[in-house]
Formats: sequence, structure tokens, C-alpha cells
Amino acid sequence: MFLARPQALKAQGILGMNKRNIDFIGRYNPRKYYKRVDDKLTTKQLALANDIAVPALIGTVCQQHEISHIPEMVNNKDGFVIKPSQGSGGKGILVITKVDNGHYFKPNGNEVTPSEIDRHVSNILSGLFSLGGKPDVAIVEGLIQFDPVFDGYSYEGVPDIRLIVFKGFPVMGMLRLSTAASDGKANLHQGAVGVGLDIATGKGLHAVQFDKPIDFHPDTDKKLTDIVVPHWDTLLHTASKAYEMSELGYLGTDMVLDQQLGPLLLELNARPGLAIQIANGQGILPHLRHVEQMKNKTMSVEERVAYAKTHFSHSARS
Repeated sequence: MFLARPQALKAQGILGMNKRNIDFIGRYNPRKYYKRVDDKLTTKQLALANDIAVPALIGTVCQQHEISHIPEMVNNKDGFVIKPSQGSGGKGILVITKVDNGHYFKPNGNEVTPSEIDRHVSNILSGLFSLGGKPDVAIVEGLIQFDPVFDGYSYEGVPDIRLIVFKGFPVMGMLRLSTAASDGKANLHQGAVGVGLDIATGKGLHAVQFDKPIDFHPDTDKKLTDIVVPHWDTLLHTASKAYEMSELGYLGTDMVLDQQLGPLLLELNARPGLAIQIANGQGILPHLRHVEQMKNKTMSVEERVAYAKTHFSHSARS
């Protein structure tokens, strides 16, 4: 837990919201590029153009009259995900893990009727879940078959990996695990577990739920710091590549591990939250200042990842 006194926070290198907004988001994220990350459909198209793997696109629903096409879209699919293109914070995401003769089931086994799906998509189109309440587009994606390495570490939902990237350098990572409290969603504000990860190895270092340290998953009783995220180098390289793709200097990358397809980029965030510092038990500011001091150094993705693993790992700060 971090002390609330400003001097103590500064001593621990904690990045606060005002400093984040002014010194990093405001300075390094040109507003003209925000659409590349705020619109998930645009992000997906950019990723594909840059050879970055993403979940399969089944289709989109742009107009109310197109809602009737959804049963045809998902016909013969084992499951699917419907999400708002301009949503934030995990709002408006509907996950269907089983399709059986026109019947749809959520991860917890509860059935969702076709009329409920229609109403959900209609709400997406009306802007109920979008930034600023603007009319939106519903994206229908293939279901992610999450890597069995996470069995027992996540409750119902798909775990995801958040990496903060600054000027192309992955500087801090976190694994987000769903819980019963978070309703199967990997959202820390809703009660998901955050596990800080060593940048060099992808090993769990420290875990929190509702900003309080924990050792074991509240629903599965798995020891959280035992986990080591596989495909770690690929995840770091994907996150680093997102810098050139988005042209945003301060970026959050959210990725998942599919059993067959490996690492997939879910979305990018131009305003990544600060809770990753709590999950890691340390502040991110020293890493950001370190990168800022590396002026006029042009590095490839491979060089940036190697540098980050050397300078921002747990062992480097021990």
C-alpha cells in the first residue's frame, strides 16, 4: 500500500493523475492520433496492416436494421464476443462461450436470449457505452480460447496482459485476472486481480485486489506470484511495435494469449490507468524519466525490448 503523503509518493516514484495527464499524455500523445486507439475497429485494421495478430473479426453492426443479421453471422461459431468500437473500461462487452441451436450462453452458464442480444447491440449503437455517448458500431469477434497456463488463475473470464509503453519501451507490466466479484471481466475497478509482472521474465511479483495486497486468487486459491506468462518476448515485441503503429508516445497495450493463435492484441489505450503501479508495488515515474533522458537515440523494436528487459526488470531495481 502506498502512503498518501505527497513526499512519500514522490520518494516511491509514484506517477499521479495530474502529472500523467500533463507531462506524458499531453506532451507525447498528439490528439490527432487518438482515433487510432479510441476506435477498436480502427485499431484492429491498423494492427492487421502492421502484421500484429488480433482476434478474428466476424462482422460489424453499424445500423439498427443490421441487428437481425447477427444470428447469421455467428452461425456455426462455438462462441463470440460483441463489443462497442468506442467503449472504455470493459463496458458493453458481451461474451458468449456456447451457441446451441439458437441458444446463447455466457461464461457462467446463464442463457442470453436473442432479444437480449438484440437489445444489447441496440444500446451499443445508440452510444450507451461509448466515450462521450456518441453513436457507435458493434464489433462481433471470434471467441478467444485462452491458454491453459492460466487455468485456475482466472475466474470464468479471459485473463489479459497490460503493458505500459513509453516511446517504444515496455516499462511496466501487469496480468489482470477476472474474479467472481468482477463478473468474469478483467477490470480492476470491478474487482479483478492485478498481478505485477517482471519486465525481463513475465513472472508474477506482487498482486492486489481492490488496491489491497493479496497472495492467493480469491476464488481459486491459486498462489498468484507463482505464475509466469508464456510467450513473454512476443508480448513485449508486440507492445513495442504499437508505438510506431499508433504514433502515441505514452500507451497502454492490452493483449491476451490464445491457445492456438498465441498472443493477440485486444486494444490500445492513450490514457492508461495508474493502478498498474499498485499491482507492481512500485512507481513507474523513474522508468519514464530514464527513457526521457535517452534523447536522440533511435532503436529498433528488438533493441528497445532488450534495453527494457535489462534496465526495468525486477532484478535491476533490487
